[in-house]
Amino acid sequence: MRTPKEILEQSRVIAVVGLSDQAWRDSYRIAAYMKLQGYTIYPVNPTIESALGIPSYPDVQSIPEQVDIVNVFRNPRYLMRVVDDAIAAGASSIWFQLGVVNPEAERRAEEAGIEVISDRCIAVDYRMYGLQDRNKKGNH
Repeated sequence: MRTPKEILEQSRVIAVVGLSDQAWRDSYRIAAYMKLQGYTIYPVNPTIESALGIPSYPDVQSIPEQVDIVNVFRNPRYLMRVVDDAIAAGASSIWFQLGVVNPEAERRAEEAGIEVISDRCIAVDYRMYGLQDRNKKGNH
């Protein structure tokens, strides 16, 4: 299993499940930051049309390219559904944000071969590892 730092260094495409179109929400701010760092971001939220100027998808499976990280901003009670979607999409890792904890869903993802990071903020870890500014390039 890769470390969170290795996952961040080796990934390019992030599906953000539960991404809001409201700029004041954590999901929006964190996704915007990761986009500025050079990652390709795909919003996954069937209740919005777009976020960050990018069309939103109803699920990870609908995204038109291979997803490296499924970054999750959802209530823990919905995580089994999110994990099943990530498995079906062939995602290599799933990153549950701070407070997003469901041991059963984590176990299911790991049993399917998906690397799991839980109860951690992807942007905080990115900065903690000193990775900022190394990937900046155009994306969506």
